[in-house]
Amino acid sequence: MALDPASHIHRGSLSAIFEGNPSVTQPVLQCVQVKPIAGQQGGPERFRVVFSDISNFVQSMLASQVNFHVHEGKLRKGVFVRLKAYQTNVVKNKKIIIVLDLEVLEHLGESEKIGSPQALDSKTEDVLPQTTTIQTSGFYGNNAQVPQQQSIPQRATTNSSSTAHANIYPIEALSPYAHKWTIKARCTNKSDIKTWHNKNGEGRLFSVNLLDESGEIRGTGFNEQCDQLYEVFREGGVYYITSPCRVQMAKKQFTNLNNDYELTFERETVVEKAEEQEGVPQVRFNFTSIGDLQTIEKDTTIDTIGVLKEVGETSQIVSKTTSKPYDKRELTLVDNSNFSVRLTIWGNSATTFDVPPESIIAFKGVKVSDFGGRSLSLLSSGSMTVDPDINEAHKLKGWYDAQGRNDTYSSHANAGASMGMAGGRSDPVKTCQQVKDENLGFSEAVDYFTTRATVIYIKGENFAYPACLSADCNKKVIQDNDGQWRCEKCDRSHPKPEYRYILSVNASDHTGQLWLNCFDDIGKQLLGMSADQVMEMQETDIKAAEPVFQNAACRTWMFKCRAKTDNFQDQQRVRYQVMTASPLNYSAECAKLTEMIKMYSME
Repeated sequence: MALDPASHIHRGSLSAIFEGNPSVTQPVLQCVQVKPIAGQQGGPERFRVVFSDISNFVQSMLASQVNFHVHEGKLRKGVFVRLKAYQTNVVKNKKIIIVLDLEVLEHLGESEKIGSPQALDSKTEDVLPQTTTIQTSGFYGNNAQVPQQQSIPQRATTNSSSTAHANIYPIEALSPYAHKWTIKARCTNKSDIKTWHNKNGEGRLFSVNLLDESGEIRGTGFNEQCDQLYEVFREGGVYYITSPCRVQMAKKQFTNLNNDYELTFERETVVEKAEEQEGVPQVRFNFTSIGDLQTIEKDTTIDTIGVLKEVGETSQIVSKTTSKPYDKRELTLVDNSNFSVRLTIWGNSATTFDVPPESIIAFKGVKVSDFGGRSLSLLSSGSMTVDPDINEAHKLKGWYDAQGRNDTYSSHANAGASMGMAGGRSDPVKTCQQVKDENLGFSEAVDYFTTRATVIYIKGENFAYPACLSADCNKKVIQDNDGQWRCEKCDRSHPKPEYRYILSVNASDHTGQLWLNCFDDIGKQLLGMSADQVMEMQETDIKAAEPVFQNAACRTWMFKCRAKTDNFQDQQRVRYQVMTASPLNYSAECAKLTEMIKMYSME
């Protein structure tokens, strides 16, 4: 006898859960529509789903941890699901559900829409005079959202340790228009207290990373709130945080979390330790293997895990801008990609580090640098977990004990010039025409190649930009009315900038030509002097720098490049970025030509 899917649907359950009926906890519904939501560029992926209980239908948004059902093709139009955890809400007088967990009932198959369900819209008298919204643009289209009279969430299926916290908001639903909310979240990282001094005064702050099953968000306390809350938060603890608490756009330069918003604790913000920790996950990682670092963009923030191979001594560097000393320690990590990488930790983390070698360490929030090929630096907002109880750590430990302890490892150092000798990727030598004919850079993955080419021309306009003097910053600075150079990322001003090259170079061989992009290190090699020196020459005589560019022409180099497609003025183009440039080794080139001639021998 065939299954009748309609008999499994909980008819009328949608209306019941919005009315707070406790008898409906995990309703079975039919999915009648799945569509991606147009969000902010670079923001988290979102899907809108419409569920039906035959009598009514309601629009829903999937929390990011549920997206895999769509990616795997299981959650699609016509299938049947059981909602296991969800949050109800009302936005613009429309009832919606934020789905935190669900189960696709594959044994029920799929079918055309059953019945003629009606929209479960909110009635005006049901809407409380509060405001809220969903954290994404375009949930009901891409028009600008205007705050309207809306209701706070009605109920959540996740349990609370206290009736005072019955309405728990998911972090993913927080926005500047949400009021009277409480989140239940785990503190996964707490920073040290930092102080600042500038012309507007001085102050202190600290920040925490907060995690629940829907997402993560950063919270910051300034001055009085720093004094009141710093000792309240403990890494690993679970807390109820209740508004008033300001929700604002995140300053991405200070956080590595995938959230468009961040919290600022206010005087009336309530923070309470939660006795029950059910439903709140531990730290969430998105690991990049050490072997894949060469494909990661410089300055990208990633998570990684590895075996601690070596521990360096603590040393100090002195900031060029503040003249303050900073403690640092360098660690060497390896993993089963048979690559090693140097990772730097700073401040108190460096001076108090006492983890024994061969421990497994998971790092969250490390910055990728191209110094020495590829290296990593733990951000102040990042964290490290020693011997975490996760599958990736157990697999890594098993591999290391079985064979990794005696393996030899390739390094990313000088990867641009000698990846083939290091035992990693060997990038082929291509002519300019081969690069174009093979459409390098047009695939989703980044393409790498080496080309032997002669510099024909270097553009003399916009060849450099004024950069921040802070260590490891290099962001563009803007001159203000006081003559100071302001860096928005570091939130500080400098008396002068450091100019850095952004050269556009036309290079040619016997088959054609390519326009190559060269940054500061490569520019110094090609021109033989720093961008500061060239700018100083131009200040005295605008034509004085012309010979510098002319003398760089007609010189042949081995360029190691990466090819990648980007968008410029709504048009796709391929950018060829030079990673390293080295003069020709004539002895080696002659040996290669000799071998090629031997291949054509007629003996």
